[in-house]
Amino acid sequence: MRPTGNLHLGHYHGVLKNWVQMQHEFDCYFFAADWHALTTHYDTPQIIEQSVWDMVIDWLAAGVDPAHATLFIQSRVPEHAELHLLLSMITPLGWLERMPTYKDQQEKLSGKDLSTYGFLGYPLLQSADILIYRATQVPVGEDQVPHIEFTREIARRFNHIYGREHGFEEKAEVAVKKLGSKKGKLYTELRTRYQEQGDDDALESAKALLDEQQNLSHGDRERLFGYLEGGGKMILSEPQAMLTVASKMPGLDGQKMSKSYNNTISLREDEAEVAKKIKTMPTDPARIRRTDAGDPDKCPVWQLHLVYSGDNVKQWVQQGCRSAGIGCIECKQPVIEGVLSEQRPMRERAQRYLDDPSLVRNIIADGCEKARKLAIDTMRDVREVMGLEYK
Repeated sequence: MRPTGNLHLGHYHGVLKNWVQMQHEFDCYFFAADWHALTTHYDTPQIIEQSVWDMVIDWLAAGVDPAHATLFIQSRVPEHAELHLLLSMITPLGWLERMPTYKDQQEKLSGKDLSTYGFLGYPLLQSADILIYRATQVPVGEDQVPHIEFTREIARRFNHIYGREHGFEEKAEVAVKKLGSKKGKLYTELRTRYQEQGDDDALESAKALLDEQQNLSHGDRERLFGYLEGGGKMILSEPQAMLTVASKMPGLDGQKMSKSYNNTISLREDEAEVAKKIKTMPTDPARIRRTDAGDPDKCPVWQLHLVYSGDNVKQWVQQGCRSAGIGCIECKQPVIEGVLSEQRPMRERAQRYLDDPSLVRNIIADGCEKARKLAIDTMRDVREVMGLEYK
């Protein structure tokens, strides 16, 4: 996540709730993408450091647990930059220029000079962020799926160019025997069906078979993945996009909650300020006086009821608003209570880190150390196949 300072409830419902759930199901790595922030904010670097710490505290406040997930800062793992550099040697320029977000972001941020290599190359840096951990799943929204497909293409191209090791076929056949006679025979049959008949189901079955094997070394596993598809050893794994359910969080004006719309409620915002913001929200324009009937579907407050209120309250709002039985201030009160109830545990979790900032620094230091060990292992393999591991 790019560090943009304090996060708001849109971030929580759109991303962080998914992260909190995923940390108990997967080996998760979450990082503050400070280099990515520089691709568009290179001229205001002074805001990045504090934004990183504020954002990490918000992650912790939301329930991301360093005992179950690895939290780190991108620039503290310099191997990301090294892999980005080496991948840039083989990346066709046209692949970057075709990225749908490239021109889209240039148009949205037309007031900023984005004719820089950093901005053109940020999808490749994003690929390096993923590939350096040999990630299998990347949680994204639909708009980011092209970036994951781009990453898969980069991994495929890299493996094709550099994946041939001396005696590859012989080593792969030895690895097949390590599967055991029954599974080895099945692997061979599936490989043949895929390579001779183009049977994609056979390819997926063979990959699933390899994923289940616990007794294979990393090298043998990657050889068998490469041998399966007719290539060489897989040095970089091809990740899959994990489409996550992103709940749309309405802002104070009914539009999507976004800083650019100035309609947000921060995760840890002061209770009095939250209440004030909701109390001054616009309502159905038809309700000029307390006695005027309204239509909840035309009121931004109703959008927040859909998020925070139960069926009984929603029914009360529908009846009361349409009959002028309740006023707008009354209607807003359950929303205020719902938001504050959601925020209280966040403020409590955050307070210990605000009281002792060294706790956050230690969490990040530990996460950087863990992440860097994995990154170093990948770079050792990358340097070796690119002829850079001098002895």
